[in-house]
Amino acid sequence: MMPREIKGRCLCGAVTCEVHGPYKRFYQCHCDRCQKKTGSAFASLLFTDPENIKWQSGEDKIKRFDLPNAVRFSNVFCTECGSQVPYLTRDGSLLCIPAGFLDEVPDMTPQANIFWEEKFAWYEAGQAAPKFSQYPE
Repeated sequence: MMPREIKGRCLCGAVTCEVHGPYKRFYQCHCDRCQKKTGSAFASLLFTDPENIKWQSGEDKIKRFDLPNAVRFSNVFCTECGSQVPYLTRDGSLLCIPAGFLDEVPDMTPQANIFWEEKFAWYEAGQAAPKFSQYPE
C-alpha cells in the first residue's frame, strides 16, 4: 500500500505540490541558521526520498540559496511570498519538506530536536507561557 499523499502550498498559493512518505526523519532543528531562515525558534523538517513529490504549480517561482560555507544548509522559498518550500538536499539524496508547508498532518511526529545547544535562551520559557487560541485581549 502506497503512503497517502499530502497536499502542500506556500502562503500565497503560487507553489503547490503533493508529497508522500514513507518519511525517513522528522527533525526540529534549532541551529542558528534555521533560526535565521525561518525567523523563528526552529525549523520543522521532514525527509523522504526525492521521487516522493509531484509538483502541481509554481516551480518557476522557487529560489534556492545554498550557504557557501555550509555542507548541508539551503534556504529554498517562494519568490512571491517567501514561504519555505520542499527541496532536494544539496547532495540530491533526500527531499526536505518544511512541515509548515503541508496542509495536513503527516504520518510521523518529530523524532528529535537537533542542534539543541543552539536553541534560543528564551525557548523553554516560551513553551511554558500562557496559551491563547487568538491574540490575547
